[in-house]
Amino acid sequence: MSDQTKSSFDLELYIYKLLEDEPFFAALSRRINKSKSTAVPTAGVRVNKNTGRFEMVYNPAFFEKLSHVERRGVLKHEFYHLVFEHVTGRLPPEGMTKMWNVATDLAINSFLVGELPEGGCIPQQAPFENYPLEQTAEWYFNKLKNDENFQPKDGEGEGQGQGSGSPADGEGSSGGGLPDTLDDHSGWGDEIDQATREIAEQRLKEDLKDVVDEINGSGRGWGSVGARTRKQIQDFITPKVDWRKVLRYFIKTSQRANKRSTVRRLNRRFPYIHAGRKVTRRAKIAISIDQSGSVSDDMLALFFSELSSLAKYAEFTVIPFDTEVAEDKIFLWKQGKKQVWERVSCGGTCFNAPTKWVNEQDFDAHLILTDMEAPKPVASKVQRAWVTTPQYAERPYFHTNERIIVVEP
Repeated sequence: MSDQTKSSFDLELYIYKLLEDEPFFAALSRRINKSKSTAVPTAGVRVNKNTGRFEMVYNPAFFEKLSHVERRGVLKHEFYHLVFEHVTGRLPPEGMTKMWNVATDLAINSFLVGELPEGGCIPQQAPFENYPLEQTAEWYFNKLKNDENFQPKDGEGEGQGQGSGSPADGEGSSGGGLPDTLDDHSGWGDEIDQATREIAEQRLKEDLKDVVDEINGSGRGWGSVGARTRKQIQDFITPKVDWRKVLRYFIKTSQRANKRSTVRRLNRRFPYIHAGRKVTRRAKIAISIDQSGSVSDDMLALFFSELSSLAKYAEFTVIPFDTEVAEDKIFLWKQGKKQVWERVSCGGTCFNAPTKWVNEQDFDAHLILTDMEAPKPVASKVQRAWVTTPQYAERPYFHTNERIIVVEP
């Protein structure tokens, strides 16, 4: 400990040189405060409860012993924890555990093979030889839970320690033989109150947006940051629109008014001379459900679940189709009624079939739940919208100016 206390190593003096070939990480580093601390054996990122910002803490004695490449690798490792929302946003139902710590490091270190000091948890290296590279933390977490090599032994818990791997911090050999993580993960998850967490996340999102703008404006490129990670960063900084609200808005704006005279209502312009008018609003919505095999059961179940909550606003006619409309399977979903989804066919896809069927009926709007994997159909006589998943919305088979509602769990 005396060596750690005496070390005069200042990471800030080396940042420019370390990240000169990494424009993205260099730009992000300038926005993250770094402070020395002998309370952590190596390094870590966390939310500063006083400032409501993310910060990096590092042990100067640890960094002083590393090579140039290893110092850069550790820096990138810590910044990846922020980019992938490991500190505040993504926790399994079990909460913060050593297994989750290891899973997050496996996800990050997939991108840092050959750049880290000894002791990092790296896929395809012992004891994770059978773990593929570049999976999410959730994927690694599930694999670890089912890996007999890492199951807790009799009388041994999984271990809740969140530190860098010192046996004194509770990690040691607990967790069924899981190795210790290279860096410190204390100050994550529930250790941060909700308000501080939200403030820190919003500030990080603003910082990342500034970083992306800086990178795109400079023309220097992203360095070692791959396309998939760039997309994840872009998704994180892009304002999210609640698809349920969009769907609800589409249905409500499709309502039309029915007016009829009634002596029970006072006529505002000619009271007691003419009968009043009673206005009722209803919406007749056609819901075409793509029954092709590429539309998953999960997608169907999710959509039907949301329609159940929207049935109080409108009357739905559910129209199963593949290359043709299954007319014998069409049913009316009346207001306020609960309905269980079912798959009634499993063929190809033709959007002309439901569109022509709806055009011949009396509807106010038309929603098509689909993977959009078919040619563009004929024009619709009523407003039409497409309901699909992010995967299919990103690369649709055809382009349309009609509304596309992206359904996410």
